[in-house]
Amino acid sequence: MIALDEALAIVAGVATPLGTETIGLEHAAGRVLAAPVRARIDGPRFDVSTMDGYAVRESDFAARPCSLRVIGEAFPGAPFAGAVASGTCVRIFTGAALPSGSDRVVMQEIVRREGDQALFEEPQDSLFVRRKASDFGVGDVLVAEGRALDARSLVAAAAADLSHVDVVRRPRLLIVGTGDELVLPGEAAATPAAIPESISLGLAALAAEAGAEIVGRRMLPDDLATMQAAMTESLGLADVVVVTGGASVGARDFAKNMFGDLDILFSKVAIKPGKPVWLGRTDDALVVGLPGNPTSALVTARLLLRPLLDGLGGRPPTLAWRRAVLAGPMEQGGDRETFWRGQAVDGKVVLVPNQDSGAQKTLAEADLLVRQAVGQAALAAGSAVDVLDF
Repeated sequence: MIALDEALAIVAGVATPLGTETIGLEHAAGRVLAAPVRARIDGPRFDVSTMDGYAVRESDFAARPCSLRVIGEAFPGAPFAGAVASGTCVRIFTGAALPSGSDRVVMQEIVRREGDQALFEEPQDSLFVRRKASDFGVGDVLVAEGRALDARSLVAAAAADLSHVDVVRRPRLLIVGTGDELVLPGEAAATPAAIPESISLGLAALAAEAGAEIVGRRMLPDDLATMQAAMTESLGLADVVVVTGGASVGARDFAKNMFGDLDILFSKVAIKPGKPVWLGRTDDALVVGLPGNPTSALVTARLLLRPLLDGLGGRPPTLAWRRAVLAGPMEQGGDRETFWRGQAVDGKVVLVPNQDSGAQKTLAEADLLVRQAVGQAALAAGSAVDVLDF
């Protein structure tokens, strides 16, 4: 049995990014860049008006009051084709290219129009012009390699005139629930001694948050031959296989034996809940074994599966702990590192009432894991603790 930090170090060692692929920008939300986004064009591509008004020569406007002949219009996507000579101006709208020969835009609110003449009398400090390449130039890096594309970075990538981006391949995940007692949700009420298979749905949601692709969710009976046949058929489909249950030493615990060439990287971690968690590797995939109790499975998945998927998908394989304040007391720590389930309430941490490893009602209520060291002294309300979003 090893400590959590040792297990996390092993996870980080195998959680190296998978291969890369090129995808359309419209499919890239949440994907991690395998190469930086570099601009193919200037931004803006030309001097642009930032105001509705009139494009004029600075020398004409400086001689106010003046009357200038309006010789045309400039719209976004439909620029004025000619040039602004002395004594003339062009009606211009926000986002339009500044016509050749003009230096500034005078806002329409201070211009008086009489037929084809525009009268300029009032002063104006701002030029209302956004200069060519003032935001970025050709070749500039707009989004760095390793960043997960979000709403803001997708805007920048599109502005760079990219239709496709190079990204890290998503890890493919196969989720396998084991146990003769498991049935699909909705079928347990009609089947004596059955329980709904609930863990795989939670694991799939957690994995999706890490950008993983779920290639399958399977339920297998506690029969070694059936389990081995299923894994022989399925292993090539996934980069990671998650097995729930069957990790103990009972007569029907076959989670490890179902893999013929399994290399165990660690088995059992000194944490509560979740001690039976294990990690192995076959020729085709990494295998994560999680406890069969729902809370234990979700806690260990958050602590160990999520960093594994993050690393394989190009994200840092780390846990973002932060400090928070307890709303009430916390009892003394035991002989294993403990992860209490808690809620954030009014800026403080409230421990959920039922901390049983099989609890599912309070599992739904918890949004934090509270870390407690081995043998840590009891804490009073107001004490600071390390927490992780759950």
